[in-house]
Amino acid sequence: MAMRELLTVGQLARRSGLTPKALRHYDRIGLLRPAVVDPAGQRLYDPAQVQQAELVARFRAVDLPLEQVRECLSASDQAVRSVLVAHRQRLAARMTRTQSALHRLDHFIADGIGASMSTKDSPSVNDERALAAELFNGVWRLLEKEDRSIAENDRMVHMAHASRYHWEQVGTPANLTVGEWQCSHVYAVLGRSEPALYHARRSLQLAQDNGIGDFQLAYAYEALARAHAVAGDPEEARRWTEQALAAADGISQDGDRELLLSDLETIPGQERFW
Repeated sequence: MAMRELLTVGQLARRSGLTPKALRHYDRIGLLRPAVVDPAGQRLYDPAQVQQAELVARFRAVDLPLEQVRECLSASDQAVRSVLVAHRQRLAARMTRTQSALHRLDHFIADGIGASMSTKDSPSVNDERALAAELFNGVWRLLEKEDRSIAENDRMVHMAHASRYHWEQVGTPANLTVGEWQCSHVYAVLGRSEPALYHARRSLQLAQDNGIGDFQLAYAYEALARAHAVAGDPEEARRWTEQALAAADGISQDGDRELLLSDLETIPGQERFW
């Protein structure tokens, strides 16, 4: 191949979307070697390497670790899909951790860090309320895990239902609305559309029957949008996303509103909506 047909680092960078610095680094670690290094030390690439460089750029754009990028470059389509599915689960878990932290932070800001946790209820009521809350938070901790086992997925489902049961005994309609939302969210994360839809509808029904607005109502709409997306019904998902966006105007806390909007952006298949 004549030297004039080869691409310089800068030319490959422009065609692939990678930076010259990244290309030099990928050469050093053996991820994307140049076809030729001339006597002056200039790296030159075969035009056929543009497609591979573009693929590296796409993988890195979704934060796929370099070792997994290396693996994907020589793997079958099915193996690449498995790597990407596992990576998506890790990213979703990180996002859940961030969302959970934002929820807790909003409550710290609204209630004060030193707010008393005591109530005038009997010890048994306090115990059941504490159990409901602990189960609810335990579900969040499992959602935050990047590599849940099948047993942990099962435990997450059971804990969400157990939390919802205990709120039934000692909670308010708002607690029940949120409990149904969490059940729906867990099933949506697990790709189980039928129970996700059922609990999303229950969340909305409880909110409407009890005149509950604010973020609980908006999140009931969000649950329906997410469940329909998991069910493969993008039109219904879009319709409920629009309902959630309309309800966002009624959320009193700015932090809760921003959290809802960020959650809506994570609904599968709704990227074009934004």
